[in-house]
Amino acid sequence: MLLAMQYRADFLIDGAIEVFWTATALVPLFVVFNARPRVAGWTFGEALLVAGWFTLLQGILEGAISPSLTSVVEHIRKGTLDFVLLKPADAQFLVSTVRFELWPLLGVAGGAVLIGDAFVRLGQAPQALHVAVAAALLLLAALVLYSVWILVISAAFWVVRLDNLAYLFNAIFDAARWPSSVFRGFLRVVFTFVIPLAMMTTYPAEALLGRLRLQAALGAGLGALVFASLARLTWRRAIAHYTSASS
Repeated sequence: MLLAMQYRADFLIDGAIEVFWTATALVPLFVVFNARPRVAGWTFGEALLVAGWFTLLQGILEGAISPSLTSVVEHIRKGTLDFVLLKPADAQFLVSTVRFELWPLLGVAGGAVLIGDAFVRLGQAPQALHVAVAAALLLLAALVLYSVWILVISAAFWVVRLDNLAYLFNAIFDAARWPSSVFRGFLRVVFTFVIPLAMMTTYPAEALLGRLRLQAALGAGLGALVFASLARLTWRRAIAHYTSASS
C-alpha cells in the first residue's frame, strides 16, 4: 500500500478505476429489474442487499486477501519461500499479511453504501439482532474466501502456473452478486455446498431482512470451519513438499 502511494498518479488512477468498476457492476441488476418487479422471489431493493454484500466482500478479497497470497507464487517459483519458513512465526500467517492494497478496500465502503441504499428503497431499517447475525456471517464469508485462496495458492507447490485457477475462481465468485435462488438444479447445489457463494452474500442479506433460517446460519458456521480446516491441512502438506533454493 505504501509502495503504491509513492506513485501518486497511478495511485489515483487505480482509485478511479475501482469506483468505476463498482458502479458498472450494478448495471446488470438495473437491466434485469427494469423488465420485471421480482426475480426468483427477490425485489430490486432486496437484490441490492446481495449486491452490496458482494461488493463488500470483493473489496476484502482484492484488498486484503489476494495481494498477499498471490506473492507466494513468486516465492515458490524462485525458491525463496524458505526466508519466510525460517522465521519464528507461523508461515501461513506471515504470507497472509505481507501486502495490502488500499483502493480495492473502497469496495467495503461501497458495499456499505449499497446496503444502506437498499434499506432506503425498502423503506425499513434492520434490527440490531439481524445486523449482529449478518456481521457474524461476514466474518465467516471472509474466512471461506481466505480458505479458498489458500487452497488455490497451495496448488502452486505442484503446478507451475496458477493463472487459470485464479481466473476461474474470480469468474465463479462473480456469480455471488446474484441471490442464490436465481440458480437452479446443479448450479444451485454447487453454489451452496461446493463453493458456498450463497453463504457469502445471500445468507447475510437474508439475515438483515430477518428471514434467514437457523439451520442455514448454523450450516454456514460449520461450512466455514470445514473450509478453514481443509485449507490449513492442505497448506501444511504443501509446505512439506516445498523445495527451497538451497536444496
